[in-house]
Amino acid sequence: MVDTRLYEAARLYHLEGETMEAIAKRLRVSRSTVSRLLKAARESGLVRVSLAPDHSATDDLARDVGEAFDVQAHVVAESGGELRRLDAVARVAARLLGEWVEPGHVVGVAWGTTVSAVVSHLEPRPLTGVTVVQLNGAANPSTSGIPYAGSIMTGMAEAFRATATFFPVPAFFDHVETRRAMWRERSIERVLAAQRRCDLAVFGVGSLRGSLRSHVYTAGYLDEADIAALARQGVVGDVCTVLLREDGSWRDIDLNARATGPTPEELRRIARRVCVVAGDAKVAPTLGALRAGVVTDLVIDEATARALMAAR
Repeated sequence: MVDTRLYEAARLYHLEGETMEAIAKRLRVSRSTVSRLLKAARESGLVRVSLAPDHSATDDLARDVGEAFDVQAHVVAESGGELRRLDAVARVAARLLGEWVEPGHVVGVAWGTTVSAVVSHLEPRPLTGVTVVQLNGAANPSTSGIPYAGSIMTGMAEAFRATATFFPVPAFFDHVETRRAMWRERSIERVLAAQRRCDLAVFGVGSLRGSLRSHVYTAGYLDEADIAALARQGVVGDVCTVLLREDGSWRDIDLNARATGPTPEELRRIARRVCVVAGDAKVAPTLGALRAGVVTDLVIDEATARALMAAR
């Protein structure tokens, strides 16, 4: 006779699509007990897992994107509007992060609308010794940026029971000299040292153009003169608030001397760099990010991936 809890856990997980956290609450047991029940269900033969031999068009597209840009591509099939595409991509990215973050890891997080969506879908997975470090400053001339960036950092830290290390500086300094002086402060050096120890980084791409411009271009971080200067210099967007052209160049963009996020050169020192993208406006900055070599894993919706391939 099959154990009632064993059957119920297997039914809820495999047929109803419930998360282990939800099943634990429903059965009034711990998450680890649910994990053991599911394992026992597979070992007893109650659950049999099979894989269809066929593959979808998104598999082919993921392979093509991966080969074209030398990344591991994860293409999400979602044909709705941009908000639905963002939600679908964020769900997949959250699941992947749940698999990739390990005990003792240092996880770099760049704030933004896309990463905020990813954090909202993270399943709790308590780990030991994980540190979450903010990669770019969040303050601007009108706000501290703390509520927005802080909620993203706190959400990520809570999901993995991690220690959060915040970066209490502006997204862009007013003066290059101020940035240089701040980088010599011990409190800032502590954060920069944590960034250098990152095992994994997660970020989106900011878009300077399009109907849905990114948070950094609409929330007071840059004034009209800055935006006009970026347009003249061919900037299409940013990664971690470091500005990029579509060809991946960034070194000679004036504003980058005042930016606080890691440069592409610094990002490339992190072993796994997860870029999450959704939406038509993100094609050009995603090309820039890929050509700058800052991405190892790309999570992207199908429509944007096809546009990316067409534009390359």
